[in-house]
Amino acid sequence: MDRTLFATGAILGLLAVAAGAFSAHALGGRISQERIEWFQLGARYQMYHAFAIIVAAWAVTRWPGAMPAAAGWVFLAGIVVFSGSLYAMALGAPRWLGAITPIGGTAFLVGWALLAWSALGYR
Repeated sequence: MDRTLFATGAILGLLAVAAGAFSAHALGGRISQERIEWFQLGARYQMYHAFAIIVAAWAVTRWPGAMPAAAGWVFLAGIVVFSGSLYAMALGAPRWLGAITPIGGTAFLVGWALLAWSALGYR
């Protein structure tokens, strides 16, 4: 489990760097500045939570119980929903898709809470 989470975090970090480069080099002049900022926000939060998944992978080896792994998978869900919805809107999806973006943000909050819960010794 720890290797799977760690690899997932590393791959998502790689993709976040690629998304950031794409927004900086390929999107300029093709979409509005507002949409570029949405894309960059998605990439930034993807990177933060790619690292969080790696931390969760480490926590799996350190603290017993299912909470650290659950935190990692919840972070992944948050990336898919939060960053994914921002990427989609930046690339032309309807703005109503932004209504699901906070669900991804909530997943991030839940993941951090699960990680804290694990660190405090709760299972």
